[in-house]
Amino acid sequence: MASLDITKMWRDPGAPADSFYLVRPECKDVPKSKFRIKNGKTLSERKWRAAFSPEGYLDIGKTLGRIHRGGIHPSIRGEVWEFLLGCYDPKSSHAEREDIRKQRRTQYAILKEECRTMFPVIGSGRYITAPVITEDGDPILDPLVLQEAKAAKEAKEATSCSQGNVTGASDDYEMVKEDDKRVIEWKLSLHQIGLDVARTDRSLVFYEKQENLSKLWDILSVYAWFDKDVNYCQGMSDLCSPMIILLDDEADAFWCFERLMRRLRGNFRYTESSVGVESQLNNLASVTQVIDPKLHQHLDKLGGGDYLFAVRMLMVLFRREFSFCDSLYLWEMMWALEYDPDLFLTYEDPELAADKSEESKSKAKSRQVGKFERENMKNAGKAAEAPLPISVFLVASVLKDKSDKLLTEARGLDDVVKILNDVNGNLDAKKACTGAMKLHRKYLKKAANTHR
Repeated sequence: MASLDITKMWRDPGAPADSFYLVRPECKDVPKSKFRIKNGKTLSERKWRAAFSPEGYLDIGKTLGRIHRGGIHPSIRGEVWEFLLGCYDPKSSHAEREDIRKQRRTQYAILKEECRTMFPVIGSGRYITAPVITEDGDPILDPLVLQEAKAAKEAKEATSCSQGNVTGASDDYEMVKEDDKRVIEWKLSLHQIGLDVARTDRSLVFYEKQENLSKLWDILSVYAWFDKDVNYCQGMSDLCSPMIILLDDEADAFWCFERLMRRLRGNFRYTESSVGVESQLNNLASVTQVIDPKLHQHLDKLGGGDYLFAVRMLMVLFRREFSFCDSLYLWEMMWALEYDPDLFLTYEDPELAADKSEESKSKAKSRQVGKFERENMKNAGKAAEAPLPISVFLVASVLKDKSDKLLTEARGLDDVVKILNDVNGNLDAKKACTGAMKLHRKYLKKAANTHR
């Protein structure tokens, strides 16, 4: 026993990371982060730089295991995320990535200017929370919106004058009837984006600055115009917020968010007959039925067989269940486990990526591939369905962990929601990921036996 105590004494407890994401002093009920920066486990700046060749080619296999074991140091988190999310190809050089970055920044500037011409508050350092248009396209002349729009337009004209582009300043900002259905739909979303921005991560000191709130509103507004099929849905602000905190350049943050949405946008697609996240909920039901049939039967009997109580976890990737810092740690572990080195190619040239997918057998043994993704690749051909994302197994892991409590105490859906709400701020990201991996292996094994 004495040797065990000595081992504990010498074990590195790690340094807390909360100092990188300061909380406003009046917010007393914010959960403390469980994530610790640990020497030898957390991916440090030194180890990250050492994974690049002199030309800039990244041996990402050197980093994936370390990210899974100990996360990423906050000082380099933004640039590492750009690789994990497929913004850049690890097989690209410094010069190639710089060219891509410049092109994307230009593309974002064009998109943002297009939005600004339709609604001048975009890019003004302000944001709105009141509706600006009706579903029929008639302008809503809200005094606050008019004031913001007028101020934004005058600021723009003042800038033009200082640059030598003299134009006559208008006395008022005119809002006219809109006939274009896409423009109407976009303008209808602007105030909802503003309302969500106003309540996103407001415990953080970062959002005490108006410029950071407006930057979040700008990115989400531009994205709503950029993604015409999805537009904007509640929950996206929770996904976008970390990007502008981690990446100083607004355009870089936008494209990082856009890559994250490539993974998740299906959850936000709504039709008259279905909700986007419904397929993921069905997957969760299937997984739970296989790994814990008794719990699935109990939830079904309570009227929760549609698993709607888990919508929030899947939609915003546990942002509400973990502290801010721990949710970032969870995300990067997930992305490292799911990582596919052809991710960039999949987004940039899907046809070429599809041709390369035939090499998946050899890729399944590569250390350039995340552990979760390797298991899916090894299982390819054995399962009847397409591989499921790790997020489904994370939710299943939480349910499994609370299985006894749900079975003995839940007498209705309200009880299920209450029990799951009690985990908020108390979950351990590393434990959740480890549990998800175990359930994934168990599910693959049982599913393979079923299809024999």
